[in-house]
Amino acid sequence: MGLIISSVASGSNGNCYYIGNEEEAVLVDAGISCRETETRMKRQGLSMEKVKAIFISHEHSDHIKGLPVLAKKYQLPVYITTATLGNMRVGVDRQLVRPFQAYDPIQVGNLSISGFPKFHDAADPHSFIISCMGINVGVFTDIGSPCDHVIHQFQQCHAAFLETNYDDDLLDKGHYPYHLKVRIRGNYGHLSNRQALALFTAYKPAFMSHVLLGHLSKDNNCPKLVKELFTAHAETTQVVVASRYEETTVYHIKGEPVAVPSAPVYTPKLKAVSKQKPQTSQLSLELF
Repeated sequence: MGLIISSVASGSNGNCYYIGNEEEAVLVDAGISCRETETRMKRQGLSMEKVKAIFISHEHSDHIKGLPVLAKKYQLPVYITTATLGNMRVGVDRQLVRPFQAYDPIQVGNLSISGFPKFHDAADPHSFIISCMGINVGVFTDIGSPCDHVIHQFQQCHAAFLETNYDDDLLDKGHYPYHLKVRIRGNYGHLSNRQALALFTAYKPAFMSHVLLGHLSKDNNCPKLVKELFTAHAETTQVVVASRYEETTVYHIKGEPVAVPSAPVYTPKLKAVSKQKPQTSQLSLELF
């Protein structure tokens, strides 16, 4: 049994990712309206009736604005950290709230979902790896700088949603104010094309069949540019650029099973590293 995945929405106007098998599924984030989520899923033959839970990465509005209605309508448990819940500006039925801890797997039918910490300017941001019988899909978006947690989990994935938020030159020449450019580039901001490519080329496992590039900036990136950049290094991995305006095709992820430890074999330290002077323990960006 493999996994079925689709990016329902990916961008600063809303994020939502579908991962499931033939019986059940979960959503990672709910950043577009309930109606739009239903519409986009229906176009790809995906049913909300199979969705059994929602996992929230952090409290920014483009990841939660559809959550209250979606969770209430379908009575879906919402897995969220206590700190993230406390910093949300929208309400969610407390009876549906399920707190989770990093590296503490949650079982949803035959799906196993583990959260892990990451760098982002939010209260308690986490990304997720979803597994079913040894097939693993990771959601790696809203990351300022790839830490050991991200690198370790990326190496286990048969497919990944990977942030490619901005192109350095387009951001430099763009209209954003200086303070916003600094925030985006900071260790707690977003991944650039260059950073994401460094992660991809250095740590992509040979069995990764798909990479879905997401959270592209409307103003500071170009889908054609980023697809060409990754395709040149992809080898046998299919490169897909996820859109902010519509859902992607449904992809069926299969392969040889790979066990994901319930906790890392070492204890990664969540420590920011300057993008200007990369350290050897982090990704070197000087080659890209």
